[in-house]
Amino acid sequence: MVETRDRRRPTDARAAAEAAFRKATTKPVDPAPAPAAPAAAPGVRESVTLRLDSTVLEHFQKDGPGWQDRINAALKDLVARHG
Repeated sequence: MVETRDRRRPTDARAAAEAAFRKATTKPVDPAPAPAAPAAAPGVRESVTLRLDSTVLEHFQKDGPGWQDRINAALKDLVARHG
């Protein structure tokens, strides 16, 4: 069926509905991807959660404060030997 144009309805209702549908269902284009996070600088420590056996934790904590540094040093030594 062909619609005739008159003064009350200057546009085609079907075309207007289709255009509105396309506008509502089309995803907007992202302007640019976010830049990647910079790599950690050498020697910078990161906070992590680590699960350790209680015997391992007791071993490093028995000498008091600095146990996290001792764990880090032991792991660095292990990585250097097996790296």
